[in-house]
Amino acid sequence: MRPSPIFLGILAVTVLGGVLAAFGDTTTISRQDYDPLITIGVILLVIGGWVASLTLHEFGHAVVAFRGGDHSVAHKGYLSMDVRKYTDPILSIVLPLVFLVIGGIPLPGGAVWIEHGRLRSRGVQSWVSLAGPLSNLGVGVALTLVIALVPMASGLVIGLSFLALLQIVTFILNILPIPGLDGWGAIEPYLSPGAREFGAKARPWAPLALFAVLIAIPGASGVFWNVSYAVFDSVGGFTLAAQYGQDAFMFWK
Repeated sequence: MRPSPIFLGILAVTVLGGVLAAFGDTTTISRQDYDPLITIGVILLVIGGWVASLTLHEFGHAVVAFRGGDHSVAHKGYLSMDVRKYTDPILSIVLPLVFLVIGGIPLPGGAVWIEHGRLRSRGVQSWVSLAGPLSNLGVGVALTLVIALVPMASGLVIGLSFLALLQIVTFILNILPIPGLDGWGAIEPYLSPGAREFGAKARPWAPLALFAVLIAIPGASGVFWNVSYAVFDSVGGFTLAAQYGQDAFMFWK
């Protein structure tokens, strides 16, 4: 299972962003006045890193499904780590990036089609759903460890910290027991036929309704971000650096 050239290209963009952020002028960061080199670097780092994590998220679903009995995922190209295999250009790339830019909330964007009848048990079905968000949690924790243990320039610290925070946010979003999200997929095998039928009908619009609530209802987004920061802090995240990284990424605000 070799990474596809597309995935390697995404990683190259991410690394380029990190290099630019690392070499920017950091003397004005505390005043939330960012060197253009840092701003461009953080944007490339965060977008490239987020798309790479989307690939890993869906790859996680596919690997667990393959090992759990659904070998069709290999024929569908899901084990290639090619983000094009997991996505619809509008729903999976453009729309999530729009939400990320507008509110800093990464809308879950990818999808792998699993043939659940091939999976060996209900437990396997649950783990297939959980594999994606757990990969985000793993990436988020790994980034916080790198930031804590490896000396690096402040511009790179704020970019990686915001990217790590987004991994935690994506994890929390995806484990919510809402139709269309992985949390629902984890409990769905144990639900009644009526509940599963309701979930199937609600799946297309329920995630969008969740984001409408987060954006439109006063206080809802604040509660969500407070929970996200609490989890981020609990895994060793650098909260102030993540906030600076978010400010640099959303430079127009």
